[in-house]
Amino acid sequence: MEKMEQLFAALNEKAEHFVDTQQMSYLEGVLDALDTALAGDYVLPTADATKDDIRKAVQIAVLKGMRKASQPNHQMTPDTLGFLVGYFVEQFYQDSDNVTLLDPALGTGNLVFTIMNMVEKVEATGIEVDELLIHLASATAELLAQPITLYRQDSLEKLLVAPVDAVVCDLPVGYYPNEEVALEYELCATEGMSYAHHLFIEQSMNYVKEGGYAFFLIPATLFESEQAAQLHKYIKSHAWIQAVIQLPDGMFTSRAHEKSLLILQKQHAEMRAPKEVLLAKVPSLQNKNALGLFFEKVKIWQEQK
Repeated sequence: MEKMEQLFAALNEKAEHFVDTQQMSYLEGVLDALDTALAGDYVLPTADATKDDIRKAVQIAVLKGMRKASQPNHQMTPDTLGFLVGYFVEQFYQDSDNVTLLDPALGTGNLVFTIMNMVEKVEATGIEVDELLIHLASATAELLAQPITLYRQDSLEKLLVAPVDAVVCDLPVGYYPNEEVALEYELCATEGMSYAHHLFIEQSMNYVKEGGYAFFLIPATLFESEQAAQLHKYIKSHAWIQAVIQLPDGMFTSRAHEKSLLILQKQHAEMRAPKEVLLAKVPSLQNKNALGLFFEKVKIWQEQK
């Protein structure tokens, strides 16, 4: 049995024990199992395990809990997307000694922890409104010994966060219910309710340094909605589009769930827009030759920027 499987088996057994004896949900059982291990009252088989072994074991347990709960706000960024975002963060900051990172839609932290396990010298901040999810993220961070500061609040309200080098965000898609807060945004809808994913883009640009980058997992139909013209205008005024990466066919169950990767750079008076926007499509992950050509294209584009 692989180390990751051993870790999951142990975590799952303890979580199921709490479910049976404490009459709690499976996700709550996972949290209690993690807290018990961190308190030293229960030993997880972490010896010789990598940080990614630990992250994946926790991820599988959380995914199991999310499937049982069937709550729409309990979703996790898949590893494939996390690794892709991490690759681009690594490319854009390969010459940096330290990178400060913000995820304003943290969830359980799987996207951020995937990146932190890939890219050295990252200090992160995460914002999450859901109490259970942020507690799971906190316990996972402690288990991984990753430096992250967490805030439980509505990410679209004022944040006590210093400007960061980069933002990463798997954008929450839908309407934002707090119309009073939405009125403070340029991307507030002129009629009806505002899109939360538009407001998250604007909020991210508020907290990234001039010249810094934002890496967004966006709905593939982002620029096709009735509020798209307003979003185009905002981006043109505040950011430069660096790249739009289409994800592989067949990765998503339907067109409505398809995502792309959008990379923006916050405008800086002493910098210029890229000579060429990278427009590319990630090939099938099973096609190693095509994947190699894709990464070569990215490398060439990066060198010619």
